[in-house]
Amino acid sequence: MKKGLLFIMSFLVVLLLVVLGWFYTFDIDSDTYIIGESSSTCISCHGVMTGLSPLHAQLECISCHKGDNLLADKDSSHFGMIRVPGNLSDAAETCGICHAEALQNIQTSLMTTNSGIISIDKYIFGEFDSPNISTHINEIHHSPADEHLRALCARCHLGSEKEEYGAIDELSRGGGCNACHLNYSAEAKSQLADYLKNNEDLPSVHPSVDFQITDDHCFGCHSRSGRISTNYQGYHETLMSKAELGSKEGYKVLMDDRVFKYIQEDIHHQRGLACIDCHGYEDIMGDGKTYLHEEDAVKIACEDCHADSHNNTAILTDLSYTQQRIFKIRKFEHLDKPILLTKKDSVPIINSYVDSNGSAYLISKLDDAVFNLLPPSASCAREYGHQDLTCSSCHTGWAPQCIGCHVSYEPNADGYDLLDKQPMKGSWVEYAGSFLSGPPTLGVREHENGKGIEPAIPGMIMTMDINSFSSHAMPGDDSFYRLFAPAAPHTTTAVGRTCTSCHNNPLALGYGRGQLTFNKSNYQWQFTPEYESLPQDGLPADAWTGFLQEPAQKTSTRLNFRPFTVKEQQMILTVGACLTCHDNDSEMMRASLVTDFNSYLKTISKDCILPKFD
Repeated sequence: MKKGLLFIMSFLVVLLLVVLGWFYTFDIDSDTYIIGESSSTCISCHGVMTGLSPLHAQLECISCHKGDNLLADKDSSHFGMIRVPGNLSDAAETCGICHAEALQNIQTSLMTTNSGIISIDKYIFGEFDSPNISTHINEIHHSPADEHLRALCARCHLGSEKEEYGAIDELSRGGGCNACHLNYSAEAKSQLADYLKNNEDLPSVHPSVDFQITDDHCFGCHSRSGRISTNYQGYHETLMSKAELGSKEGYKVLMDDRVFKYIQEDIHHQRGLACIDCHGYEDIMGDGKTYLHEEDAVKIACEDCHADSHNNTAILTDLSYTQQRIFKIRKFEHLDKPILLTKKDSVPIINSYVDSNGSAYLISKLDDAVFNLLPPSASCAREYGHQDLTCSSCHTGWAPQCIGCHVSYEPNADGYDLLDKQPMKGSWVEYAGSFLSGPPTLGVREHENGKGIEPAIPGMIMTMDINSFSSHAMPGDDSFYRLFAPAAPHTTTAVGRTCTSCHNNPLALGYGRGQLTFNKSNYQWQFTPEYESLPQDGLPADAWTGFLQEPAQKTSTRLNFRPFTVKEQQMILTVGACLTCHDNDSEMMRASLVTDFNSYLKTISKDCILPKFD
């Protein structure tokens, strides 16, 4: 009995090694389609398919679509078939057979869990005590916050099923592996359109599942909320309708009829870089760990590429098997050159390399264009004054800013459950206020190593009639929220902000738009807001904090992110007073950045007028 069991186990091990050997010796350059030469009955109806990526072209149809490829009868062979494989509901038996690590990682990624979105929403509704509680889109039910998510937010997650054939477009949401990896050629689109119209000739060109992850794949979900995709292209959403637009230039209309105005594109987009040129495997697929918010999960940072020296590197053979495999499939040629690693978790930027002269380069993953990674300017590395500034605090050109919204539950509204994908009676309805754009407000992120100054945008300046959800509640009981969120707007500029755009700008300081002036006769700063103060808290409609006031207790969608304190405001405005006489690039202002500013003030002329604060 024991000998028989040992024989069976040995046989299985040998078989496994043979299978693994077959799998790992795939020729990634081959375009041979094995199915056309196999005994599969699929080809008796479908013929030999073309269009698949070389590796996937060497698999049988049933590897992805299941069913039975040995039965000639249509109904029998199609039994158990998965028409659109790659959704997370079937990924374990389709994509995950070969890509187990990727599937494991994506299951815990924020694109799958939506943890941060959910926890913040429940925090605002008072259902969570903190925005830092880990959760999952599958765990939401029908509380007021859950219904709010179902009505307005829950469509953008990878678990949302792709149920129909067709390419990924601006209206696409979810679809599991398809969301990023599905690509239709022009011929594949044409044949599919003809088939869906006439239901006659079956397509002979299959869509490809590959690494050509274009910005279009990201757009469907990331043109919402923070609007990173549209920002990156330089477009800001307006409240205009398609009919109002007419023939005006400088605008674009999306497939969902939203109208966007061109402001300024990100310098990386202008140069031709795609999203995936910066965001690699661990950024997108995840690393198997759970994270609360997107800034926790993202590995890449500006200084990983733009540095004075590149000492944090590795060579190809030091990388994980997965990274080496991706490197080979992408056909990169810098086999013997150092590859940059991120400072956070030492993740390889596999499309980068450092040459023998110490210069760093980045290769576009979509068209193989090579970019020289320039070091930061000298002004970015000054020791005093700006050491807490992040790259984005200076180099973010503009950010979307929405204010004055109202949200209420309307029991008779015809709603749609984005999670269950079905109509529902009664829905949370959002009434938009103003859609603004401009340089972002700046805020302070507290962390274990100190603090950093980051861009901030209004996450919520709105009233929410929470009691309207209950049929027994009295109507008109609005809760008011003034919460800003840390932001990575993806509107990077080559030239940073000027001194006055921060130190003399009320929007940057969190006061909102208006006139910020220094009265030299009484040594006082004065602020006249552009927007009227709201009755709920007495602050202007677009403000984050009061002029020379301490921040309120609950001001942000993060517990470690806040507006400037009074002391910090005073320090910023003291420099701002100097800038009312001295130019940004004057000798005096340059000198103030190479030494402690408080010490420097002791050396200035007695004729200089500095502000007095109560």
